[in-house]
Amino acid sequence: MSSATPTPTTPRTARRLPLAAALRLGRPSDIWFKPALSVVAAVAPPSLLLVALGRLDLAMYTMAGSLCALYAHNRPYAARARVLAWVVLGMLGGLAVSLVAASLTGNAVVLVTVGAVLAAVQKALCDATRVGPPGHVILTFVSSASLFVPQTLGQVPGHLALAAAAGAWAYLVGMAPAPLRPHGPERRATAQALNAAAAYAGTGGTGDGHTGARAAAYAAVQAAWQSLLSTGDRPSATRRALERLVVRAEVALAAPADADPERLRAWAGALRGTGAVPRTDAPRTDDPRADAAELLGVAAERATPPRPLWTRLGPLTPIAVRTALGCALAGYASLALGIGRPYWALVTAASLYQANVTLTWNRAVQRVVGNLAGVLLFAAVVPVAHLGPLALVLCCLLFNFGAEALIGRNYWLGTVCVTPLALLVTEFAGYQPPGDLITERAVDTLVGALVGFAAAVAVTNRRAGDRVQRALSTADRAREHAARLLAGPRPALAVLDAARRDLAAALVDLRAAADAASGEWWQRAPAQERVVLAEQAGHRTLAATVRRQGLLPDPGTGTNTEDVRP
Repeated sequence: MSSATPTPTTPRTARRLPLAAALRLGRPSDIWFKPALSVVAAVAPPSLLLVALGRLDLAMYTMAGSLCALYAHNRPYAARARVLAWVVLGMLGGLAVSLVAASLTGNAVVLVTVGAVLAAVQKALCDATRVGPPGHVILTFVSSASLFVPQTLGQVPGHLALAAAAGAWAYLVGMAPAPLRPHGPERRATAQALNAAAAYAGTGGTGDGHTGARAAAYAAVQAAWQSLLSTGDRPSATRRALERLVVRAEVALAAPADADPERLRAWAGALRGTGAVPRTDAPRTDDPRADAAELLGVAAERATPPRPLWTRLGPLTPIAVRTALGCALAGYASLALGIGRPYWALVTAASLYQANVTLTWNRAVQRVVGNLAGVLLFAAVVPVAHLGPLALVLCCLLFNFGAEALIGRNYWLGTVCVTPLALLVTEFAGYQPPGDLITERAVDTLVGALVGFAAAVAVTNRRAGDRVQRALSTADRAREHAARLLAGPRPALAVLDAARRDLAAALVDLRAAADAASGEWWQRAPAQERVVLAEQAGHRTLAATVRRQGLLPDPGTGTNTEDVRP
């Protein structure tokens, strides 16, 4: 491989448009049933109560709060409590803006504009805070649909109170498993890191697919650390045991040829259920303090304050502009076609925007295929839903479950259930002609996807290449810092461990930045060769730090400057 650094004259290239790959089904999530059951448990009581009271027309407000139960299922419960609280407040904030706007004006152009701005704000905040799936789409769906519900200012407080009550119930549903399995999310994250490390170790670091397996393993390990570090300043004995397992996953990544994949998988399997966390290797020296020393870097990282929110929002400006422009134009186009529900086109556009244009194209294909299949499913189910309010609510519960159960396989498969659910929600206020609903939804899907994708192409992310350069610089600095510590006589274990984790995080960010930039159209291709060289040098340095800490036996040559240079 040549070591020449690509010059700034790297040509701009267009990317091909994948179709089959965008629709390929993946494996279901390990916890697919948790969000599926949670949303049913959150939606059912308020909706059935409104059926009993004969006020199903209010169900869209309670459903706004109930849908908050979809969030934060991968978070430890201490962090989940905070995230769910913010999600409920964010849902209420967007709903309040929409209801007030709807009560003040009936001008559809103004309402679409408000919806587009809300969608951009929700997208930026969800991405910056990494709230996780389902991201901003649910928030945008609720706020956009509420813009076109007839409203008066006097009704707004009561409707917000209904949403808040349902949101509080959704919060309780989300936190309900905590007493039964208090460390469940951290155990799952650790098991995923161990399995990913085992998959990489199985390649020996050089076999088929080792590059992709290594990137996936580093991402899984980083996700496990983020999960464990979000649990608070005073980790329990269980969490310390989990941290030791993640350290072993890191060791396997540093020296895959020396790792035992079966042992890693056995540890991961033992984390299922509520049994004791498996013990790892004995301390690496006779000093009983040595085993705890490997976690000093974790404690140091736990004490590091998070980056301010505004520093995370800046790089998301192009995505926010894409979202605002695409949603507004999609809504205006729907209005020009005479569609009575332009928010469907707006939400379709909002759902497309991903980290780069290629991923946005994939989502557009998935959205169109899933929605068109969904309207056919709605046509088959609507006679049953029209049997009465109870049948309508039961159909909605069924589709809520189906959407969350299937969306992990592929987005389009989940939207096959989301589409009839959204169409049935319009029936809460009264009967709607099925033919009109089907036609309008199909047209709005196509309009939203075409216009939204056009906006993504038009608003280029010129910062994508800059982000790669910044990530390269960060990774280089982290590697050089770790190398200087290794060259010193006796670096403190806490300092060396913190440097190792900083370098691992920098390499994960570098891979994410390179992948995002490589999917941007009409931009200079990122310096892939420089990225690969930086990753190789970083991984060698990580291996050297692991050996210096005594987590792996020295291969015989000792740790020296040749171990860590690129």
